[in-house]
Amino acid sequence: MRRRAHENVATVLVDPHVLVDLEIELMERDLRLWPIHTAPICLDGPRTAFQVRRTMLIAKRGAWDCAAAWVPVWISFGESWHRGDDPLPWAAHEALWGTLERYADDVRYQKRLSGVRPLMVAAELAG
Repeated sequence: MRRRAHENVATVLVDPHVLVDLEIELMERDLRLWPIHTAPICLDGPRTAFQVRRTMLIAKRGAWDCAAAWVPVWISFGESWHRGDDPLPWAAHEALWGTLERYADDVRYQKRLSGVRPLMVAAELAG
């Protein structure tokens, strides 16, 4: 049985004050920031965002209470990082984690990737 199509993402809580700056810096590295409440794969984005934020906060048992009002996002990898069916190169991981480390005071995340249904930008949908 084949695994369903998925996209590797990091799930991150981001302080709204740095959201735009972080997104621009990620775009420069061909990484895409998707606020979960508006992600195209979510039928009920606000509810999904609430649940993801709550799950992340509860798992840290108070250590991340400062992020209670932050924006939950998925960060995915652009086309330049993909090599067919090969796994993501380590350089992709380094670009992601290095960028997030520069925003350490304004983001909260586990250093791991998970899979979500493929997130596509408008140009990919048209092609």
